[in-house]
Amino acid sequence: MRRFRWWIGGGVLLFVVALVAIFVFSGPGTPPGPVRRPGPPGTGPLTIVSLGDSTLSGEGAGGYTADTNGTNGDWCHRSPHAEVFQTHVPGVTEEKNFACSGAPAGQVALGDTKQWTEPSQAGQLANLVKDHRVAVVVVAVGANDDPHFSALVSQCFQSWFLPGNAPCSTTVRTTWRDQVNAMVPKVVSALADVKKVLAQAGYEPGDYQLVLQSYAAPIGPGIPADLQNLNGCPFRTEDLTWVRDEGVPVLSAGLARAATQAGARFLDLSRAGRGHEACSGGADASKEWFSRLTLQLNDLTDADRASHALQESFHPNANGHAQIGHCLTEFLATALPSAACLAGADGDLHAAATVATPA
Repeated sequence: MRRFRWWIGGGVLLFVVALVAIFVFSGPGTPPGPVRRPGPPGTGPLTIVSLGDSTLSGEGAGGYTADTNGTNGDWCHRSPHAEVFQTHVPGVTEEKNFACSGAPAGQVALGDTKQWTEPSQAGQLANLVKDHRVAVVVVAVGANDDPHFSALVSQCFQSWFLPGNAPCSTTVRTTWRDQVNAMVPKVVSALADVKKVLAQAGYEPGDYQLVLQSYAAPIGPGIPADLQNLNGCPFRTEDLTWVRDEGVPVLSAGLARAATQAGARFLDLSRAGRGHEACSGGADASKEWFSRLTLQLNDLTDADRASHALQESFHPNANGHAQIGHCLTEFLATALPSAACLAGADGDLHAAATVATPA
């Protein structure tokens, strides 16, 4: 009987040892590893969405949808050739473009700010996620806030037109960094609202990619003299140089800070147009990725359209959108937090792990 009891006691001891071993190796109360989600929640097609201003709306690419080409005051100028439609992301079957030409950060954010009659782009995104699974949101915004980049281009044109005036860059450069710094928190706030919309729809950070991209310089020095006028690019050489070498890089650096603060990925386009700026192709404009001075003569006959006759000027053209879309596609396939779109040996843009940092 004692041997029998010893055997029972030994069995109990072995059981306890085994139980202790289980707790030692797995840890008492250790929850199971995270369950990998299959992707964005909800139902509907996997989708990439663009939010922002003219850089993403497709301004300059032509073929604008009728509802955004002046109908009822809507001049968002969305083009089927816009960057988002030039991406090829595995599994993504739909592209949605809510970007609107001239949009400030406030219209991308939640709120009552409108652009050309259109409401909040983040609000439009909130409606989209009801029946779409959003995998990527790419944003380009900020230039229409404190930097007022389009106004800068107009000021530089006036400087060329009135030769008695000093180059526009002489005045602009004194406050440019301050204006960019004032823009940063507005962009951060807009990106926070985009994340808020997706979080409220049940998205977790790993369910989607949020990318903030910067701007490419549409003009630069070295263009033929016979195009440095109303035939193409009416700017002084000093101003062309400043826009490409200082103005755009400083703006891009500000947006890089905004992306970091907002927890977004960053795509630097500040050098993306090198060698392909407006007028750089001389007699062969097909080599250019940006529109030259563009005047829609037909619009001049309509009082409601006349003020928009020059709206397409100095924006990425269809070739430019295709190149940037290709670079964005490459970037999305990497795990890099930031990258720059740079021309490769084949002459096309590629995502490179080299973000410019101006002095």
